[in-house]
Amino acid sequence: MSKYENANKEKVKNENVTKNGIKKRDEESSFIRSLKPKVREFKRTIYMFRQSFLAMAGLSIVIFYLIVAALAPVLAPPEENQKDVYQRKVHYDEMHKDPSPEHPFGTDSMGCDVYYGVIWGTHISILMGTVIVGITVLIGSILGAMAGYFGGKLDDILMRITDVFLSLPSLILAMAIVVSLGRTLENIMFALIIVWWPAYTRIVRGQALAVRENKYVEAARAVGASEARIVWKHILPNCISPIIIQATMDFGSVVLTAAALSFIGFSYAGATTTEWGMMVSAGCRDITSGQWWTATFPGLAIFFFVLGFNLFGDGLRDLLDPRLRR
Repeated sequence: MSKYENANKEKVKNENVTKNGIKKRDEESSFIRSLKPKVREFKRTIYMFRQSFLAMAGLSIVIFYLIVAALAPVLAPPEENQKDVYQRKVHYDEMHKDPSPEHPFGTDSMGCDVYYGVIWGTHISILMGTVIVGITVLIGSILGAMAGYFGGKLDDILMRITDVFLSLPSLILAMAIVVSLGRTLENIMFALIIVWWPAYTRIVRGQALAVRENKYVEAARAVGASEARIVWKHILPNCISPIIIQATMDFGSVVLTAAALSFIGFSYAGATTTEWGMMVSAGCRDITSGQWWTATFPGLAIFFFVLGFNLFGDGLRDLLDPRLRR
């Protein structure tokens, strides 16, 4: 009798193991099947992006600048006893030298290497763009999602504050903030953050107004999800496409505005600092005397930097916006 019971128990155990294995395989296969449309759509997106010449050109330029910034110590190694890599060493015995193998972009009126300034200026520009755009995206996304989802008085208050900032000329507002707080790198970044966040608040608020009416938001509210969870899990993720597009295109604009502040004298940078706007400003005085390279190469660095991010952002817009997608 005991042998018969043991055999039955073993049989039932084997059947349960088999059923669990089948159930697990079914779950895995259903998960794989659910991923197939996403993988197919991702491949189609990559294919369409590669078909766009301008988008690929923009991506290539962006990757080039990122590589230059990462390899700055190798491409333009600092001189001996150079304490600050962002400050070019002065060599008065090498003033206004033409471009040569020793100085590929020539030297300026103080004998500073223009090539060194352009390479390390890339490093500063990437750093500034990342910090400014990252913080403005964070602030604007949170405020915009709250205004769009909750509505009411909160929406009115946030939008009126946003309207005040948008009504002021951005460059003049940034100049006023820098003059008030002092001409340091931190204050320039703070000024540009104050100038840039309202645009993201407007964009995300408009998206949130549409997303909050969807069925899945009502379902999340019906099952008792908290307001914070709904905003974080359902509202913001569905507003990500316009945020990515705007952030990509703003990356170049932020660097251009920072260079403009330096060009007109509202800069933390000194004459030897590896900052593109300051180098263009200092080099403009040399153009009339024939030293065209001191302003041309930093100016070209700014031009292609902004062009690359604008083309890349425009390509992303064509892909992520269903109305423009071909």
